[in-house]
Amino acid sequence: MVALLLVLLLALVLFGAGFALKALWWVAVVVLVVWISGFVFASAGESGARKRWYRW
Repeated sequence: MVALLLVLLLALVLFGAGFALKALWWVAVVVLVVWISGFVFASAGESGARKRWYRW
């Protein structure tokens, strides 16, 4: 009975980790798209130099 509970707990943890890793991949893709679009849509300033699209 204890072994069955341990196997079910392990399956639940591995399923949760797999879902979390998949969600993190989607977050990474969204951040990459925003980062690249910042380079594409950055407008030139008054002096002709490109402005930073972020504050830091």
